[in-house]
Amino acid sequence: MSAGREEEGIDLSFFFIVLFLIGIFDRSFCTTAQVRPSTPTMSPSLCDNPPLTYHPILTTDYYRLLTTVYYITPPPLNPAPSLHVGSLLQIMILRHYQRSGGTPYVLIGGGTSAIGDPTGKDQSRKMLNAEDIRRNTEGICGVFEKFLEFGEGEGQAKMVDNSDWLSGLNYMNFLRDYGPMFTVNRMLSFESVKQRLAREAPLSFLEFNYMILQSYDFLELYRRHNVTLQLGGSDQWGNMVSGVDLIRKCKQTKTFALTAPLVTTASGKKMGKTEGGAVWLNKSQLSEFQYWQFWRNTDDGDVGKFLRLFTDLPMDEIERLELLEGKDINKAKEVLADEATAMLHGRDCLDGIHSSLQGMFGSSSSSSSSPDASAIDATGLPSISVAQPTKLIDALILLSFASSKKESRRLIEGGGAKVDGIKVQDTMHVIEFEGKEEVVIGAGKKRAGVLRLEK
Repeated sequence: MSAGREEEGIDLSFFFIVLFLIGIFDRSFCTTAQVRPSTPTMSPSLCDNPPLTYHPILTTDYYRLLTTVYYITPPPLNPAPSLHVGSLLQIMILRHYQRSGGTPYVLIGGGTSAIGDPTGKDQSRKMLNAEDIRRNTEGICGVFEKFLEFGEGEGQAKMVDNSDWLSGLNYMNFLRDYGPMFTVNRMLSFESVKQRLAREAPLSFLEFNYMILQSYDFLELYRRHNVTLQLGGSDQWGNMVSGVDLIRKCKQTKTFALTAPLVTTASGKKMGKTEGGAVWLNKSQLSEFQYWQFWRNTDDGDVGKFLRLFTDLPMDEIERLELLEGKDINKAKEVLADEATAMLHGRDCLDGIHSSLQGMFGSSSSSSSSPDASAIDATGLPSISVAQPTKLIDALILLSFASSKKESRRLIEGGGAKVDGIKVQDTMHVIEFEGKEEVVIGAGKKRAGVLRLEK
């Protein structure tokens, strides 16, 4: 194995990083992440038989990544042209792989997006037309370009589309060559299928074919790029193992599948879900300011874990930050928010975010300043335009910070309302603008919006 590692030229520290990242979720890592080898009689854990000479493939709900490490997405089926923060762990693993000398290949599911996969929900996924697929593919590719270095040179990431081999398949030949490799009995045993059938929810023949095509993707990636390890979320386990079995039957060789546990918060909830919906990774779906706020609002108990998983900070700095307690833990949260946001959107956006935060949530007129228009625009805050000076009690309702005047009045009297960072407790206060075009309205500690005067 040592000779194989030298030929690959990959820094083995990557694999220890993967073990460490996944091990954060459960210290008994051997019981939570398993490798499925292509030999049916064997099922060792990664700890028993580390596949240090193989190339991982990470699979998520919206795309698959291939890499010498190999990571392959099911198609870009989501209604928005973006991935969300729930996909970030797999992307970070690819990032570490490349930084350790590997060459990642991102495989976009442009072919399989025309079909859809069994989602575990009661309804089939919406069928996408060619324009939808193109738009979503561009959005998804844009996310990866923020975390990986793409190019034609050695060690630079490559992007491929499974439509390259799926769109030209001859149906009769495909059935003859690969149909005997799959059994309906096995396919019905997959959890995603069992859930749909148990609820007597419709499962189309198109969706049923998806698992065959994902398995075939793994085979093609093995043929074209010598991919031998698929890494992904636990919800893709059945499809991943089917690909392992298909390669074993067709090529009589060992390949592997590795799953990582779901990222959960200290409260036990799925990481990345908020009251406002998914935390998207594209600026068009979620502003830089809102993304920063998501990380800033991290639970105290998750700060150390998220710093390890989603930033490039050195370990000694992370260990220092997670020792902070009381109000000081907020400093660590701000570092987490800064580092995570800078990695996705670039450090240039941080000045605008910090300036806007000072203007929105400053505690006194002496320490607060009204942010200028460019800083406000950079945050992507919710905004509303008015034709004339407006009462604060009405502005809070217009910005959806209160559902009624009674609720708005209670927010003001309780000291939760601010105008350009200055606390206002007068329920009759009128926002006059005073020569300005925009005023920032704060509601509580985490919400803010912009009131604009129509020209």
